[in-house]
Amino acid sequence: MLARARDAGITRILTCGEDVSSSRAGLAIAHRYDQVRVAVGVHPHRAGSLDPAALGDLRRLAEDERVVAIGEIGVDLSGRSAPREEQERAFLAQVDLAMDLGLPIVVHVRAAGPEVRALLAGRNVRGQLHCYSEGPAELSAWRALGLVPSFAGPLTYRANRALREAARATDALLVETDAPYLSPEGHRGTRNEPAFVAVTYAAIAAERGSDVSALSATTETVAAALFGGRW
Repeated sequence: MLARARDAGITRILTCGEDVSSSRAGLAIAHRYDQVRVAVGVHPHRAGSLDPAALGDLRRLAEDERVVAIGEIGVDLSGRSAPREEQERAFLAQVDLAMDLGLPIVVHVRAAGPEVRALLAGRNVRGQLHCYSEGPAELSAWRALGLVPSFAGPLTYRANRALREAARATDALLVETDAPYLSPEGHRGTRNEPAFVAVTYAAIAAERGSDVSALSATTETVAAALFGGRW
């Protein structure tokens, strides 16, 4: 998979933790393969697992230079996640951890845009807004909070016009896979992987009247500024 990513021109992969165990596993991979960086965190689906011991484990993992962010953290009100109160508690605890460590956050938002924006109001954060799912109208509010929208495979689907409009309108952006999920057009129904991000890059470049090389230079600049010297 990593060889295919290299062949597709991918020079950096950010893998995100779902809990302490997967965060630790991601870091082990990053120690083996130089192109991999890690976000450590507890996903809203597993918010109940974030106790003081887990928070301490994340803090210790984040000392490693290959850890560039706290994530994937956030709020998911799709009905498939932990109770809302539990999610918000875990989210804010990890936001505070990121602020304390001076690290950005990777934020999962599903059916919860207004709620997450309200939770982050007044907090001095920066980060990646994972798998952006709203439209152009919400961009300014997210950008004011210090978050950069990140676009995944669904942008390439015919029905998702609002996503393409947002990608065209934003002043800063990132591009991602959300692998193994959300494969782009042409790969739908198959397991997603980093190499497929090239399809999404091509779609966004076309929307922005650019080319893939210029777009990748833009996203590399954004990523380097966001994730800092560890990137």
